[in-house]
Amino acid sequence: MAGSLAAFLAAAVAAASHGAVPLHAGASSLVARPLHSSVVLRSAPGGKPLVRVGSSGALGGPPVFGVVAVRGRWVEVTAEALTNGRFGWAEFGRDVALRSTAWRLRASLSRRELYVLHRGRVVRTIRVAVGSPASPTPTGRYAIAEKASGPFGPAFGCCILALTARQPRLPAGWNRSITYYVAIHGGNGEGSAVSAGCLHASEADVHYLMRTIPVGTAVRITG
Repeated sequence: MAGSLAAFLAAAVAAASHGAVPLHAGASSLVARPLHSSVVLRSAPGGKPLVRVGSSGALGGPPVFGVVAVRGRWVEVTAEALTNGRFGWAEFGRDVALRSTAWRLRASLSRRELYVLHRGRVVRTIRVAVGSPASPTPTGRYAIAEKASGPFGPAFGCCILALTARQPRLPAGWNRSITYYVAIHGGNGEGSAVSAGCLHASEADVHYLMRTIPVGTAVRITG
């Protein structure tokens, strides 16, 4: 794994003059972990600070970032601390350490399916509930930010895989001073558009994801 990562970074350095190297179509994911108790994500390689990320995420776990692009020694990441569609940059070796994973997730809202890919090949298709028309699941490039085991009751089931995605269109009555993150968890309504934006899967499928999918794995949600 270390050798393949070194080769990838060498290729990224060679291609840096042509701009960032996107990763969303690759067969594997790159995961970035902070090297210090806090790390600053920047607007561009060496650019102005966007946000300082501390030592814990929304669920209390250590922060982990999903890498969406590389430019030289800099990686562009999706993080819980950033709003949907916004990415930040951190420097490999100074700010973050990298590792690779052969896993990726892809969700189709129209098909109401979540696809588990290993080395670019679909190895499991999971029927899911998606956001209702009033609180749709946001599309875009995200990552698994944290995992937590319950039980959490019938609304969430056994486990939660929180994404770096936020729900910008909250259901009526929800507290709008709180940031709500989109997650994959148990619940009901698989195959329907009934959730508040999260992806509901069966208990068996959520247990499988908890066992199999590492934190930081890339998640792409399409319409």
